[in-house]
Amino acid sequence: MTLQAIKYNKGKLEILDQLLLPTQSVYRDILSVEDGWKAINSMQVRGAPAIAIVGALSLAVEMYPKIYEDKQELEKDVEEKLNRLVKARPTAVNMKIATHQITSLAKELAYNDLINLEEMKAKILGSIEEMLEKDVSDNKSIGLIGADAIIKQKNCNNGSARILTHCNTGSLATAGYGTALGVIRALHESNHLEHVYCTETRPYMQGARLTAYELVHDRLPSTLVCDSAVAALLQHEQITAVVVGADRVAANGDTANKIGTYQIAVVAKHHGVPFYVASPLSSVDLSIPSGEHIPIEERSDKEITHVLDKRIAAPGISCWNPAFDITPASLITGIITEHGMLDPLELEEKVSKFKCLQKEIEITKI
Repeated sequence: MTLQAIKYNKGKLEILDQLLLPTQSVYRDILSVEDGWKAINSMQVRGAPAIAIVGALSLAVEMYPKIYEDKQELEKDVEEKLNRLVKARPTAVNMKIATHQITSLAKELAYNDLINLEEMKAKILGSIEEMLEKDVSDNKSIGLIGADAIIKQKNCNNGSARILTHCNTGSLATAGYGTALGVIRALHESNHLEHVYCTETRPYMQGARLTAYELVHDRLPSTLVCDSAVAALLQHEQITAVVVGADRVAANGDTANKIGTYQIAVVAKHHGVPFYVASPLSSVDLSIPSGEHIPIEERSDKEITHVLDKRIAAPGISCWNPAFDITPASLITGIITEHGMLDPLELEEKVSKFKCLQKEIEITKI
């Protein structure tokens, strides 16, 4: 059974505090949007899909007991609260997309004379709560599609794959199962996983703390490697594929992911190892033409200079600590989505068609 990092039941929300992992497993109550903002900003919860889900559910928690005077007050409350949540971690696009979808729904319902206030509130809450179930379903689809593609590769030794992954993309970064780690889980479940290597993912150590925690929990054959050992690993081991997640994918297929992803893609290209990005369509931002337009969050110097609050760097040294980097589409073999494997160079056309169809379906539900 995979880990459950988000626990929710009709207005009650708890998250697994990832700042305490792997030594302690403690769940924190999220009682308000402000609690949600703090949990996201402090990285008690992280991973683009999980950020959107926890952010939206923190709004649902506030909405349940609240009494609104009219539909316009409800619409304004939804818009203001969600726009605040977007600012907690600006690089991950899922919160921005969820905000757009929920606020658009609120606006349409607010001016629909056939819908009363209570019905409007119920529809918004229902839309938010569906995100949790949909994310798990989407992740499992990503896992199956990605696993199938890897098994069919020429370099997959008798259908037995050796995978390298970076950062954390499992149950701790999503509603459950995972994106890149979902692909790895699907390989294992079908008896096609020989071994998985995970990086430390400096400086926040999501790989060593979180991915390793999930791999051990699920009893997957796995090994932790230093970020600086990736080139040597690809040189000496027969790695079938690299599979990573994404915090945002630009229209041209350029991808923002945890710092260190870009250099792994470069090394993978040099060694002829396929490099896949596993990402739900909700991480694709067609309003961003290319990776150079994606805002990159810069974090505290202390993440580099200190370990467990003990300084390890020379006092007085300046630091540069971007949380993400951009992998050009030219280095990506394929983007694994819940609707199939996409060529990065054909991403904009295919995703545009799907999102237009999805919008039509959403409108008919109102």
